Formats: sequence, structure tokens, C-alpha cells
Amino acid sequence: MNRYFVLLCFILFINTIFAQEIVNKTLDSLYREDQFYFGVTYNILSNSPDDLSQAGFSSGFHLGFIRDMPINKKRTMALGIGLGYSTNSYNNNLLINNDDFGAFSYTILEDGNTYSKNKFSTHLVEIPLEFRWRTSTASDYNFWRIYTGFKFGYLFSNTTKYEGDLGNIKLNNIDSFNNLQYGLSLSVGYNTWNIYVYYALNPVFTDDVLLNGNNLDINTLKVGLIFYIL
Repeated sequence: MNRYFVLLCFILFINTIFAQEIVNKTLDSLYREDQFYFGVTYNILSNSPDDLSQAGFSSGFHLGFIRDMPINKKRTMALGIGLGYSTNSYNNNLLINNDDFGAFSYTILEDGNTYSKNKFSTHLVEIPLEFRWRTSTASDYNFWRIYTGFKFGYLFSNTTKYEGDLGNIKLNNIDSFNNLQYGLSLSVGYNTWNIYVYYALNPVFTDDVLLNGNNLDINTLKVGLIFYIL
């Protein structure tokens, strides 16, 4: 939790610096908007089997930089391409385990009283691509915005954790997850507060992951808030 607090403090510090710079400089007819972002989401596993469920709060934290490239004279429309980082956790009742020979198994924990923790976490480098519409001007920093687009993510780290009657099980960087993840994104809001939605178009797990003989084709839906700086 401390690392997220440090990230938030860093974002607020950067925001303070750039806000002061904006106050001091003359109006720029070639201004750009919303190039740094920080988001917090609730993560949902969708398209999942009936017996797979989530418990507790599954969180996501997202931050990065998007190069804003206006495409009209008023600079109310733009294209954006960026680079970001995303960390996500999913509390659920899917147990991922392996045996002494390295073979993985995937089972549903039917009794929630037999464990205190069961989740998997992912860390991704992301490339957001956006079409941006807003009502901003060179002097107005409180405006409406609708940003929609596509996001590619490369999963460079994953972790699974279980604590319960079976003991403590922790697996790192297993091959069960799709390394390439991608989906649609949407940000809508006014001034500071913006609703953010991301819907994945491909599964979390690879085709080799089977639950009761069937492919586990679950994907993710992330809903939360996103904050833009400069």
C-alpha cells in the first residue's frame, strides 16, 4: 500500500509544479491538454463460469503519459498516444496450483471458510491510443472531455497467492497468463472528476488453462476514476 501512496504523492507534486508554470506563462495558442494521468479502478472478471466468483475489493492503479496531438484549429479535438504502467489485483475463488512435476491445476474453491486469501495480480506496460474531444481553451482549464480509444498492454509480471487450509501458496511469473492484453477504453468527465472504463477484448489466461475441461475464457472490466494533469 505504501508504494501507491508514494505514487500519488509524486503525481500531486508534479501537478503542483506544472500548475505554477501554467500560471506564470503567457497564453499559448499551441497548448496541449491532459498529458499525464493517474487512475484507480475496481476490477471485474467478466465472461466467467457460474461457479467462479469474486470477493473483497479487486483494485487497479494506472498512471502514465499521453502525447496530446490536436487535429483542429480550436484544439478541441486531438489524437493521443502514450506509455503507462498498470497494476491490478483480482480476489476470487480460482485456485492456481502446481505439483512436484511442475504441472498446473485450476480448481474452484467452493467453501470460502477454508481460506483467507486467494488472488492473482498482474503488472503491465501499456500503450494507450485515444481520440480526444474536449471543450478546453488556452485559458480555461475546467472543461468537459470525452476520450475514447484502444489500449495495448504487455504483462511483464504476475503473482498468485493463496492462504488457507492448504497452507501458503505463492507462484510468480507463471505461463498461464496472456502476455499481450488489449481492449477498449473510455474516459468521460468534467474538470478533475472523470469516469474511466476499460473492457478487455482478449482473455486473461492462455488457451492451455482449462477448468473442468473447458477453456477459461474470462476477460476483465475495469471501472473507476481517472485524473489528468496538464
